[in-house]
Amino acid sequence: MVTKIAVLVSGGGTNLQAILDAEKSGIITSGKVSLVVSNKEGAYALERAKNHSVETLVLSKAEYPTNADFEKKLIEELERREIGLIVLAGFMKILSADFTSRYPERIINVHPALIPSFCGEGFYGLKVHEAALSYGVKVTGATVHFVNEIPDGGRIIAQKAVYIEDGDTPEILQKRVMEEAEWKILPLAVEKVSKEIAEK
Repeated sequence: MVTKIAVLVSGGGTNLQAILDAEKSGIITSGKVSLVVSNKEGAYALERAKNHSVETLVLSKAEYPTNADFEKKLIEELERREIGLIVLAGFMKILSADFTSRYPERIINVHPALIPSFCGEGFYGLKVHEAALSYGVKVTGATVHFVNEIPDGGRIIAQKAVYIEDGDTPEILQKRVMEEAEWKILPLAVEKVSKEIAEK
């Protein structure tokens, strides 16, 4: 039994690409990306999905103005396709407690820092790396965790450290954290959780 996966995206989809590549290379065998959902029209992640013949869906703010409308439609689409695992990959929208409690330990997210550092509300994208650099930490990294009602508050699945180097800018650090940590631990976590769900 293979776990059907939905990946939720908002932008370029580099983490989605890492998952699709891991599926192709045999790192992920217990799960299959069946759907890519974007809350933004024209997100490049949708192109990546199409290039791998994965079904895409756009639930834009214009069509679903409130969070409740958005989540109601999302739940309908996920259930219709019997999705077992939801992966947040650069998804710039906070999901409500009603939504997350419906899928306990079935939603995972990758965060570009070593939780509990530089996480929670307001810490996303470059802001995380700016905070790490301004604080002066010597080691940062990425964390894959389950999603619950608290932003970045769910149980940790995997972490990988990345050293901060002299002369790092937030952009340079973001790229290194992606390449050395996010793109490595996210596919492994997807496989681990997909396998656990498939065996239930």
